[in-house]
Amino acid sequence: MPSPSAPRPAPPPARGIVLIAVLVPVIAALALWAFAWPAARLAPRDLPVGVAGPAAATAPLERSLAARGGAFEVHRYAGEAAAREAIENREVYGAVVVSAGGPELLTASAASPAVAQLLREAVAGQAPPGTEVRVTDVVAAPPSDPRGAALGASLLPLSLAGVATGVLVWRFGLRGPYAPAALLAAAALAGAVAAALGHGWLGVLTGDWWAEAGTLALAVLAVGSAVAGLAALLGPAGIGLGALTVVLLGNPFSGAASAPELLPEPAGALGQWLPPGAAGTALRSVAYFDGHGAAGPVLVLALWSAFGLAALALGRRRGAPGPDGTARARSPLPAA
Repeated sequence: MPSPSAPRPAPPPARGIVLIAVLVPVIAALALWAFAWPAARLAPRDLPVGVAGPAAATAPLERSLAARGGAFEVHRYAGEAAAREAIENREVYGAVVVSAGGPELLTASAASPAVAQLLREAVAGQAPPGTEVRVTDVVAAPPSDPRGAALGASLLPLSLAGVATGVLVWRFGLRGPYAPAALLAAAALAGAVAAALGHGWLGVLTGDWWAEAGTLALAVLAVGSAVAGLAALLGPAGIGLGALTVVLLGNPFSGAASAPELLPEPAGALGQWLPPGAAGTALRSVAYFDGHGAAGPVLVLALWSAFGLAALALGRRRGAPGPDGTARARSPLPAA
């Protein structure tokens, strides 16, 4: 009988060839589905928009929007001021104000340049021939990132930083208070560096620096603690599960490059419950909308962080597999 410390025999070459030949196409198909499917099916789905003005004047527009097969979720406002406030509070992406001077479209390209363009096209198509629709960008995207590309692209590096943090915590076998301390320190520094780059150098973040740094740090902590916690419970399989969930599903389902309401279901809704989607929504809120709409996604990130730290503690007590594949000794429970 081989000793527990003896190296495991290598799998037969034929078995390895079959596994590679089967797994690689499956992974490629899954990646294409996760990244290409949402991008190929972009369309408004219950997209919150506002309509403001006298009821008699706005009724035809409301009926027209409501008739577009659930594309828009129409909110009614008394006037332009109320519609502007709703946009600034991230209750709607835009609003059409109908007055004696003609229709005016209020947008918020900072919330989603893709949605702002979609609303311009939709409202222009509904207007009578020869009618000019005035457009006002209530909360404009920063001039250095008018299409929101830089903000959307920032989620993948944050996700990778979080995954790397979790892997390193597990790989170095940190136990007791050292693992949470390492996660918190790495997340805080990563958030500060990312905020410095995005706010100071690139100029794509224009809100309160501390709020941006805190949001970015919480995003890294959510991913890092989840990966470290899953690794503490499941070993290397936990790292794979965490990385696939965050990178393969979380990033393409985040809606950061467009909007969650433009993604096919259930991708749009699911993405907001994963760290990248929650981080993207929270970052837009603190960077461009004075924190309005950030409470929900920040809570999601906090829940992921709490889950990861709890799993980390539970895995340590259960003696989960360590980096060498052997079970770690259970941590002694504190004396009563």
